[in-house]
Amino acid sequence: MRALLACALFLGAAPLRAELLPEEQNTIRVFKEAAPSVVFVTNIAVERDMFMDELAVPQGAGSGFIWDKEGHVVTNFHVVNGGDRFLVTLDGQTQLEARVVGVDPRKDVAVLKIKAPQAKLEPIRLGSSDSLQVGQQALAIGNPFGLDNTLTTGIVSALGRQVQGIGGVTIHDMIQTDAAINPGNSGGPLIDSSGQLIGMNTMIYSQSGGSAGIGFAVPVAYIKRIVPQLIKYGRVIEPGIGVVVLPDRLAYQILGGALGGVVVRQVEQGTPAARAGMRGLMQDPETGRLILGDVIVGIDGTPVTDFDDLYNALDDHRVGDTVTVHTLRNGRKRSYRVQLVNVD
Repeated sequence: MRALLACALFLGAAPLRAELLPEEQNTIRVFKEAAPSVVFVTNIAVERDMFMDELAVPQGAGSGFIWDKEGHVVTNFHVVNGGDRFLVTLDGQTQLEARVVGVDPRKDVAVLKIKAPQAKLEPIRLGSSDSLQVGQQALAIGNPFGLDNTLTTGIVSALGRQVQGIGGVTIHDMIQTDAAINPGNSGGPLIDSSGQLIGMNTMIYSQSGGSAGIGFAVPVAYIKRIVPQLIKYGRVIEPGIGVVVLPDRLAYQILGGALGGVVVRQVEQGTPAARAGMRGLMQDPETGRLILGDVIVGIDGTPVTDFDDLYNALDDHRVGDTVTVHTLRNGRKRSYRVQLVNVD
C-alpha cells in the first residue's frame, strides 16, 4: 500500500526542471538584450497596372539593426537596391515607413531612417572586429524566410576573407562564420558572446541557396567608419589622387592586352596627381594612335594589377594622407608622393 501511494505521489509530481548550462544562460540573455535592436526591412517596388493605378509590390526583404536614438537603421545595400518604398518592422511588430539616407554599394551597406518614439528605439551595442579570434562564439539574429527574430549560433570560422561584393569590388577583411545564415538574414547583426556587434551578415556561400555553414559578415570596423558618413553626407567620402582611370575591360580591349596595372586615362587639373607630374592617355595628332601615360602598378609598395587592387589600396587610407604612387611610363618605373583628396 505504501509503495502504491509513493508511486502515485511520484507520478503526480511536477517534472524536475533541468538546470541550464552557464553557456545556455548567457546565450539566452544576449538574445533577449539584442533582439529589440533587430528589425525586418521590406523592399517595395511601385508599379502601374493597365489602368495606370499604382501597385505596391514587395520585391524583397532582409534584416537590419537600429543604429541610434534618431531612428537610423543599418542594413545591406542589396536589401534596399531597386526599391521605391521601404518598411521597417520593429521588435513588437510595429511597422513604419522608412527612407534611404545613404548607401555604399562597394561595402554593401545602407542606412535608412524611420520616425519613431525614442522609447521604441534600442540601438545595437557596438563592439570591435579588430581583436576577433577564430573559434570564439558568434551569434546571428535576423529574419530568415520572414521568420521574426531567429537566433543561430556558431563560431568565427575565419578572418580576413576577401569576397566579391555586389558593388563590383572585393570586400576585404570579411568575417566568416558557421552560424546559419539564410535568405532574409542579410543586414542583420552578427554579435559576440557579450552581445556586442562584430559584423553585419551579408552573404552566404551555397550551391543550393540555403545555409551551408559558410556565411560572411562585413566587419564592424568598416561599419563604424562608413555609417556616420552616410548619415552626414549621404555617401562615403572616398580618398583619391585626382585621376580618372580606364576601366580594366576597356584597357584590355583598346590597348590590346593586360598591362599589369591601372591605366591613367586623365589627370584632372589642379589635383595632387597633376602637381606631382602624372600623365594620362594622349593621342598622336598625326596618326590618332593612343599614347600611354602612367600605368599605376602600386600604392605604398602594395602591388596594383587592376582597379580592385587600386580601390582597396586607397580604401585603407583617409583623405589628407600622403601615399607613394608607383607607375610605369614608357617602360620606366616612376614614384610620386601624392596627398589624397576627396573624390566626388
